[in-house]
Amino acid sequence: MLFYNGSVKSWDVIIAGGGIIGLSLALELRKRSASVLVLEKGEPGREASWAAGGMIANCGDQSAPALKPFADASAAMYPEFVAEIEDASGLKVDLRSNGTLLFPALGENTDDIPGAGPLPAPLAQLEPGLVADNPSPVFLKERSVCPRALVEAVLNAARHRGVEVRHGEHVISLNLAHGKASGVTTTKTSYSALRVVNCAGAWSGTIAPHEFPTRPVKGQMLCFVTPRRDLLQHVVRSAEIYLIPRSDGRLLAGATVEEVGFDKRTVPDTIQALERAAIRILPELKDGRILEAWAGLRPGTPDALPILGPTPTPGYFVATGHFRDGILLTPITARVMAQVVSGENPQENLQSFSAARFAACVA
Repeated sequence: MLFYNGSVKSWDVIIAGGGIIGLSLALELRKRSASVLVLEKGEPGREASWAAGGMIANCGDQSAPALKPFADASAAMYPEFVAEIEDASGLKVDLRSNGTLLFPALGENTDDIPGAGPLPAPLAQLEPGLVADNPSPVFLKERSVCPRALVEAVLNAARHRGVEVRHGEHVISLNLAHGKASGVTTTKTSYSALRVVNCAGAWSGTIAPHEFPTRPVKGQMLCFVTPRRDLLQHVVRSAEIYLIPRSDGRLLAGATVEEVGFDKRTVPDTIQALERAAIRILPELKDGRILEAWAGLRPGTPDALPILGPTPTPGYFVATGHFRDGILLTPITARVMAQVVSGENPQENLQSFSAARFAACVA
């Protein structure tokens, strides 16, 4: 419910950060009839969400075992999630279910790769354009999605459902009244709400008073226009590079992992190295052209796990730190955080993701 306190407009929930996590959470909260204001420092969805590759890897991050059940549950939600977004927005989202060909690193035991199985057909039949390195790839029943199409659809759906989204509003601090959340202050003005959710990604730690230990982790990648649309049907992952085909003939190649602060510049030598790696594994790409190259800033945390749930301040919640899994974890994060913010018992155990594990930073 939207209400006025005297002459001051107020919302049920303010979300700081208009990426895919914040926008999807806003939609879930609208299902519960909450009035929602999303504040984004730039253009909605144009930071990590826009830069992502869009692999929906249902095994999650193998370096963070606590994430696997959460990631698996989110991956399973994707077909229904996308169908709902397409219906609400009137836009199509490029969700692909062809699977992934994973080339293990030399010496890697494929028995240790969650979900890995034999190829459903010979590699030369599945992907005749690929150069088969040793060892041979394994097959993963994974999906991929175009994050940019997804962001546009979620933004459209959110606005259609009555979510107010404002850009150019950089949230710098949480407002307090009697020790509880009462709204936020941006670089321009203040907004009032009794519940606030920090979904500011790599910038989450800059919103006072709690210094969540998020940091920007840069990733550079590029996009080819392929010489033919059927050049590659499956996502390809190797130790050197990953390739993600889109249905319209585009193909993404990436991505680096760099600890360089808030630096989003592309480096020509790095982009050229990615291009060479892509052509080595898929030689026909030499007949394509590079459409675009970019860099994004993933929100990393010290233990590579997201930060989800309430904070020590009543009425203040956090959903950040998804690192390389923001697109993958969007459906489940939106659902479980809407439950938490609405005072419901979450269907998932969030103990491993609690802000309390960084007590010294958020006290």
